[in-house]
Amino acid sequence: MNRITQLLNIKYPIIQAGMIWCSGWELAAAVSNAGGLGLIGSGSMDNEILIEHIRKCKAATNKPFGVNIPLMYANTADFINIIIEEGVQVVFTSAGNPAKYTSLLKAKGIKVVHVVSNVKFARKSEEAGVDAIVAEGFEAGGHNGIEETTTMALIPLVKQAVTIPVIAAGGIASGRGMLAAMALGADAVQIGSRFVASNESSAHLNFKQKVLEAGDGDTLLSLKKIGPVRLLKNDFFNKVKEKEYNGASYEELSELLGRGRAKKGMFEGDLQEGELEIGQIASIIKEIKPASIIIDDIIKEFNKAKTELNNIQF
Repeated sequence: MNRITQLLNIKYPIIQAGMIWCSGWELAAAVSNAGGLGLIGSGSMDNEILIEHIRKCKAATNKPFGVNIPLMYANTADFINIIIEEGVQVVFTSAGNPAKYTSLLKAKGIKVVHVVSNVKFARKSEEAGVDAIVAEGFEAGGHNGIEETTTMALIPLVKQAVTIPVIAAGGIASGRGMLAAMALGADAVQIGSRFVASNESSAHLNFKQKVLEAGDGDTLLSLKKIGPVRLLKNDFFNKVKEKEYNGASYEELSELLGRGRAKKGMFEGDLQEGELEIGQIASIIKEIKPASIIIDDIIKEFNKAKTELNNIQF
């Protein structure tokens, strides 16, 4: 056991990221049942849907699971109340100030983990009283840090800056990636893209297939004036790129993004006009598998790679 497995009462130090449109109760329950920590991604839900997913997840697993809450949305306070009322034991917060709700959640006995992309917010999160932090590098899918600090550089920096457990995220989809993150000082890993291409992911099959076809260089950080997000290249991406090249304003980019663009791409499967959020590590993902097999593969590769490294001497 390590600090994260003890904190969260899980078998393996593997967290499934709370991804909008991709991580509902089925994926969260499957990951938790396999020994990791599954997260319901609330960012694409309303109050009633979140309640439904929490209750279905409870029915599908007797293991710990959590909910990811992006703090930038208007219904965040509602979600916090729902989590307390429904007895959720773990909350991962992101995209906002962790100080706003951490003390309330912890007073209710809920474990709180916050996602950061730089040292400054890692320290602020520790000051806010969170139990652990996710340090997410620039390789990650979805929304990202404006500093574009890679995971390889970020984990040691954050590890030096805080005393609470650190979970590495961004560019991790394998046992070797997990071992590398822990060699840098991480206590655990958070994995998103690999679980998008799982049987239980709520992503559209078109999107899953597109992830399998991705090569190196097929994603890029975009929409930096609104909020940096890593996207697969498609017609929508090209329109964003053209707008950005011509100096489009925040308002122009927001109009192009509109409403429902991520749902259109990841949930409804429109591969040309939808927003397709995925990490750089998509280029090594070549098969859709059950979440339990994904975790089993990661652990086996982790142990094999660890043994190989133990045999290296200088």
